[in-house]
Amino acid sequence: MSVSILGMSHSKVGRQDNQTLYSLLVEAGKAALADANLSGKDIDAVYIANYSGGGFNKQEHLAPYAVEVDEGLRFKPCIRVENACASGATAVAQAIYAIESGRFKNVLVIGVEKMTSLKTPGVTEVLAMASYYPEEGGKGYTFPGLYAEYAKGYMAEYGYSSDELADTLAYITCKAHKNAMANPLAQMHIEYTNDFAKAVSDKNPLIAAPLKLSDCSLVSDGAAALVLTSTGNALTLKDQVVEISDLVHTTDYLSIVEGKRSKYELTAAKYAVSKVLANRGLKIDDIDVAEVHDCFTITELLIYEAIGLTPSGMGRDALLNGDVYVGGRLPINPSGGLKAKGHPVGATGVSMHVLIAKQLLGEAIGEQIKDAAIGLTLNIGGSGATNIASVLRRIK
Repeated sequence: MSVSILGMSHSKVGRQDNQTLYSLLVEAGKAALADANLSGKDIDAVYIANYSGGGFNKQEHLAPYAVEVDEGLRFKPCIRVENACASGATAVAQAIYAIESGRFKNVLVIGVEKMTSLKTPGVTEVLAMASYYPEEGGKGYTFPGLYAEYAKGYMAEYGYSSDELADTLAYITCKAHKNAMANPLAQMHIEYTNDFAKAVSDKNPLIAAPLKLSDCSLVSDGAAALVLTSTGNALTLKDQVVEISDLVHTTDYLSIVEGKRSKYELTAAKYAVSKVLANRGLKIDDIDVAEVHDCFTITELLIYEAIGLTPSGMGRDALLNGDVYVGGRLPINPSGGLKAKGHPVGATGVSMHVLIAKQLLGEAIGEQIKDAAIGLTLNIGGSGATNIASVLRRIK
């Protein structure tokens, strides 16, 4: 059995002082049900993707609040899914497995995070709990610090100078912000110059050398939602259908600093993408558009290599050749990505699926990729420990 999308929704991303964790959840759920032309009574289960309602909002037991979306959801199973920054795609995966099992017919997935309730030090502390805390967060590592380990490892492995890496990462920053300018839901509508993004300055300080502020994703509020069902059912209900053709979930060691996994490549992400493409008989050049996990610019650079756009150590070529830009070989993050669209942690993986589905329907939120028929998502949790890749395709 395959699974397709019946309905979807996506909130504005960014600081939303007029929204709470609860209102974001409810609005996203209601909008996705309306898009599917269903009510709560038609839904068999709800999966809520949320990284840390407890840390950010003092609300751990969040799933039952889904009943507020529609009274027809009362007495239905509602489950919260947590897998760090990959919570969203993990919730999508759980919904797919449940439908494929035959237990559920229609499933609502909502990803939500309200991060701006805390100031930056508080956000940093909560996010650090997604690391291996005894050896990482508990010893002062932040997530910029953990991904700086990749940047340093990459330079050491492939002989990049600090200046060369800074120039490469600046291209990624500028691409993200240019793409976000066309996305009405994006958090940042500010274009950067390469010179600004490359240099350390008062407005662009080092956060964790060699990563600067311009290399880091945003503190965001937001939500996204999907209604999923079997493809057979979707084909009877919708004039246009996007199928989640396959999804692969891989896991690596939790810690990056203990030396059990590479500091110069995203090994488990590479495995996930390779497997999801192979499962569908696809190669990377069959993919028309991708939304990937650019939590830091170094992550996007590593992803170029992990998905097979370039050989190892040559991700810079994908930028210099124009491959990853709108109109290029494989446009990466035409939404602006986590870097400029924003990164409401629990919502991000659901957001990626919405963004790609919209692309394939010709209804892009932002830059529309011409004739897009097959899309890829890659959602990463922690410092590369949790990795979920999916292939979506328009089938009607």
